[in-house]
Amino acid sequence: MAWISVILATVAAFALGAGWYGKLSGPWMRAAKVPVGADGKPKGSSNPMLYVIAFGLQLLVAGMMRHVFALSGIDSIFAGLVAGLGIGLFFITPWIALNNLYSQRPVTLTLIDGGYAALGCAAMGAVLGLF
Repeated sequence: MAWISVILATVAAFALGAGWYGKLSGPWMRAAKVPVGADGKPKGSSNPMLYVIAFGLQLLVAGMMRHVFALSGIDSIFAGLVAGLGIGLFFITPWIALNNLYSQRPVTLTLIDGGYAALGCAAMGAVLGLF
């Protein structure tokens, strides 16, 4: 059952990311300086391997969160949500901020990516807390 919860948590975070970056695609592309085509879409975004790799990376995060939750006795939706939010806000977002700081990227990029990290991990945590 544990591996099913990891897959479901990954799907939840991935779907949330589609909505998050769908709404914030314009500001994100400008902040990240992503080259866009005449259609306004990022160049190379039609490569399905990008999404396969992204899903795989999120699967790693969800798997490790599941392991940490099991060791910590996190076994409810609320506890999972709070723990996931904490992981996103206090582990992943500062690391994103650190990378963006040294890369001299705009704060907007950190806020968009960090916001997704926080909400995505909260969603993962909530799903993992159900199982």
